[in-house]
Amino acid sequence: MKSFNVENVTFGDGRLAFILGPCVVESAQHALFMAQEISVICKNVGVDFVYKSSFDKANRSSIESFRGGGMEFGLEVLAQVKAEIGVPVITDIHETWQVEKTAEVADILQIPAFLCRQTDLLVEAAKSGKAVNVKKGQFLAPWDARNIVEKLQNAGCEKILLTERGASFGYNNLVVDLRSFPIMRSFGVPVVFDVTHSLQLPGGLGKATDGQAEYIEHFARAGVACGVDAVFMEVHDNPKNAPSDGPNQLPLNKLEKLLFKLKAIHELIGEN
Repeated sequence: MKSFNVENVTFGDGRLAFILGPCVVESAQHALFMAQEISVICKNVGVDFVYKSSFDKANRSSIESFRGGGMEFGLEVLAQVKAEIGVPVITDIHETWQVEKTAEVADILQIPAFLCRQTDLLVEAAKSGKAVNVKKGQFLAPWDARNIVEKLQNAGCEKILLTERGASFGYNNLVVDLRSFPIMRSFGVPVVFDVTHSLQLPGGLGKATDGQAEYIEHFARAGVACGVDAVFMEVHDNPKNAPSDGPNQLPLNKLEKLLFKLKAIHELIGEN
């Protein structure tokens, strides 16, 4: 297992890291509030985290869906979060031309699931020198993700994360195959469990994605017990009014209690 650090956060090496934050950058005020609140909670629990928020949601269900304020605005806000809150940040990239500018701010470049096989995007991200997190597509078997790792390594990337976010199971539904965690970890890279996106019901609301946030704790506990290296959860202070992915985001007021439970499970399996 090739472990590595992103600022003060360790991925691998028997540690449990977290990637937390709202789905999309809504405003500077909201991002700073969320980053500060999550930071305080993580310090109370004694865990490290990377702040997550997207500057653009380029694969929304409908042309009418909220996508965010764009790259320039989003990166400016994320840079402010880094400077004022003092936490590393991760955000999505969708096209090769976005890599250079995003890498000036983001500590981890994230490849969305639908783009996980886009060779040019993977190669360009790898060349940035930043850590790269690739979400395994809903259409891929876990063993097929080895090709993703090899593409990144061939382009010189030394800090690779693979993320499980569920597989398509019929229409408007996803399932998580727990075998994917040990299978993908066997490729020698840390594995992340994207709990909240695994609980989406894609297109379940017709022009928007539905979700089953009531199962977040169950999924997160199972993933940590299975030995993942990091847990990804989108968190929002008011999910019902979130402009993107509200139905599957974890309410902020439930985060601290859940993190304590996940930390305890991780410590238990580490002892055994």
